[in-house]
Amino acid sequence: MPLADDAVEARAQGWRTLAALHARIEDRLEKALQRGHELSVSEYTVLDALARQDGWHMRMQQLARAVVLSQSATTRLVTRLENRDLLRRYLCVDDRRGIYSEVTPDGRALLEQARPTHDTVLKEVLAEAAEQPELAPLAAVLS
Repeated sequence: MPLADDAVEARAQGWRTLAALHARIEDRLEKALQRGHELSVSEYTVLDALARQDGWHMRMQQLARAVVLSQSATTRLVTRLENRDLLRRYLCVDDRRGIYSEVTPDGRALLEQARPTHDTVLKEVLAEAAEQPELAPLAAVLS
């Protein structure tokens, strides 16, 4: 097998490993966040991304990039969170076309309750992955 083919296979194997670990983490987080806090991983990620802005605001387009969703999926997600009074949207003062989103006090409270669950599950899954030879190097980097 030529060297170029080895490099292609190494990249493909790396991607498959990353995808397997990501799926494992997301599945466990989804179950724990739903069970304990009635939040999906995506909902948690939106609340977390917005809460970390520390006085700054995010436009919907920026939020979509931050949570790795399409703009339409982000809008639907934000609408669900807004309907639960976990965040609110408002027009940008400088550019009336821009819409900002921010976490409400209820959203911050739920996020603070959910954060230990998120962190514990992530730590557990990475520890389990570290015990598997094919996942150990990636788990070590993430830990």
